[in-house]
Amino acid sequence: MSDYSSKDNSKTSMEEVGKVGKANSKGKRRIIDTKTIVVLGLLVAMEIILNRFLSINAWNIKIGFSFVPIVLAAVLFGPIHAAVVGGLGDLLGAMLFPIGAYFPGFTLTAVLMGLIWGFFLHKAQTIPRILAAVGINQFILGLVVNTFWISVLYGSPYGPLFLTRIVQAVILTIVQSIVVYAIGKAAPRLSKYLMV
Repeated sequence: MSDYSSKDNSKTSMEEVGKVGKANSKGKRRIIDTKTIVVLGLLVAMEIILNRFLSINAWNIKIGFSFVPIVLAAVLFGPIHAAVVGGLGDLLGAMLFPIGAYFPGFTLTAVLMGLIWGFFLHKAQTIPRILAAVGINQFILGLVVNTFWISVLYGSPYGPLFLTRIVQAVILTIVQSIVVYAIGKAAPRLSKYLMV
């Protein structure tokens, strides 16, 4: 009889272990579980590949689709997870596949961009929310802040550098708005497929 009850208890314990990360004792969803870690790891790897190998990179300009994994993390999981994908993607990418000197300001900007994507896109992907997220990321963080980091890193005057980067900001605003809208439309199916 005692053998049976110990087996029954171990079965219950294994079921509880399987539920860790899904809900706590009050029924609220925890921040992270194994599946989330795996998906975020894949998104970080995607961000590194898109950023380091499939983008147009120069010392003062970058055009590419490395924002897509961060937007996916934002839509599926929220601002904190998107910030982690952005920050880790930039940090690990700079360590593993350096393009130039590592500068922590760019990592900070990547984290802030993830927070902005998540804040605006996690609950709903309406056109005003998409335009707000893209506008803040491109014109405030990308154009104003990253231009400042580049001027500090390379010792270039801020004004002329700012002017050369306006074209990049306009192009990326259009491209990102279209791509993020498409991601928003595909998000429900993607969420079911990934079971998140």
